[in-house]
Order: sequence, then C-alpha cells, then structure tokens
Amino acid sequence: MAPYTRKNVTALTRTERRRFVDALLQVKLRGEYDEFVRVHIDHYVADGDTGLRTAHMTPSFLPWHRQFVLDLERALRRVDDSVTVPYWDWTRDRSTRSTPWGEDLLGGDGRASDHRVTTGPFAYATGNWTIRESVTDADYLMREFGRPQAPIALPTAADLDDALSERTYDVAPWDSTSTKGFRNKLEGWGTGAGSASWRTHNRVHRWVGGHMLGGASVNDPVFFLHHAFVDLQWTRWQQRHAGARYVPARALGPGDAQRGRVVSRNERLPPWDVTPAQLEDVSDIYRYA
Repeated sequence: MAPYTRKNVTALTRTERRRFVDALLQVKLRGEYDEFVRVHIDHYVADGDTGLRTAHMTPSFLPWHRQFVLDLERALRRVDDSVTVPYWDWTRDRSTRSTPWGEDLLGGDGRASDHRVTTGPFAYATGNWTIRESVTDADYLMREFGRPQAPIALPTAADLDDALSERTYDVAPWDSTSTKGFRNKLEGWGTGAGSASWRTHNRVHRWVGGHMLGGASVNDPVFFLHHAFVDLQWTRWQQRHAGARYVPARALGPGDAQRGRVVSRNERLPPWDVTPAQLEDVSDIYRYA
C-alpha cells in the first residue's frame, strides 16, 4: 500500500476538516479516544520517578509519540480511510484566531471565568466531548491561550532551528537536564524558572493551556496536531544530519544511574512491541506535505 500524506492544517479543504472532526467524534463515541488519554497519563513519568521512562524526559520521547499519533491515526482511518492527522506549524500559524481554532475545526479559546471551551465541535455543550479521563474534576475541555496572567509566546522558527542544528540525537544523562542533543532541545526542558524554562514542544503545551498542561493533555485534540508537527521535525533533523541515529544505541551499562530507566535503540518501547529503531523511518506508512 502506498504511503499516505499528512498535510499542514492550513491546507485542509472544508471537506477534509469536516471528515477529520467527524472521525475524531466517532472515535470518542466508541470509547477509544479516552483510552488514548489513559495511556498518556500512565506513561507521563518524570525524571524524579523510579522505573522506566518512555514518553517524556527521555530519548524515546520522539518514537513513543510517533507510535502514539500513528495509533490514533489508524483509529481515525478505521472510521474514514480518507483521514490523516494534520500538523499545526506553530512557528507560522501563531494567532489565537489561526486555522486550528476555527469553528469548523478545533474551536477557540476557553472563556475567562473557568477556561471552558464554548465554541466549535469539542465544546461541552455539543454533548460530544465530555472529559472522562483527567487529573482534574472538570468534565469540559479547557484552554487558556497565551496565559494572560503570566503571558507566554509560542516558540519561533529560530527556536526550532536551534534544536534542528544539534548534530547528536541525545546525550547523557538522557533526561530533562540534558543541555545538548536534539531530543531535549525539541522536547523543551530548559534551565531556570518561569516561562523561560519552557521551550519548543513544552512551550506550545503551556501556550494552549487548560488540559494541555499535564498528563491529560490528550483530551485536547490539538495534542495530535502539535505532535504531528513535532514528529515532522524528527524527519527534518534526519534529513539535515545524514546518518544520525537514535541514541543510546545499546542498553546502558552497570553503574549508570539511568540503567533500566531509558530505552535504547533496539529495546522494546512499552506499551508496544516495537523498538525505536523500527520507528526511525516510517516513510513507507506516511509522508508530510
């Protein structure tokens, strides 16, 4: 089967937007979407926690989310095989009224009083998008664009290029404190306090606000548009640095504080029976326009 194409969200036709939304609502109705939320919450493990980290603050951040987005995309395509996950280029589509936030796509910002989203197909009042898996009690989708009380801006093209310029995929200690390497420059764990410490991928989560702030961020469908764009950056990084591979290449040795806590290139990546090596090239499944 020929690979299909993921488009920039700004390039979707009116029909493509409608079909994407309809497929998301159907996956939610079937109960599948909430399972995606649960999986992400379960794998949102921080540096300070014990045991294996697979989704965040770890080299496998990129292959983990690649497989995760692909699983959601496959669920959507079981509903409508014309649908693919679009990507949101937040270096260009930067305003609170830009394409993703249209009434016919993701809806807009949350209201000031409680951050509840009241517009678009994922507004609570539609009855189609009740939050069931979360770390808060709210059963409605929440957003707070730009965090008005302590303003934060979306990352710039220069911020993204800073990550893409890194020649090495990742470096020890393979966590949120790694100051070099493409993975953490893209994931965006910085030093210092306040908004300056949230960079690139992380800063986008902060800018959207509401449910996008924590482990339950999957409740906001923009999660998948955001991560499709992050996934595209991995492909662009590979193209820029020919021959560069996922590291660590092999399991860390005895005495390494991160031994058993990070996934090496050919080790299984929970919760799937797949390795980072198998996810380095997915061009036979999908491509980006």
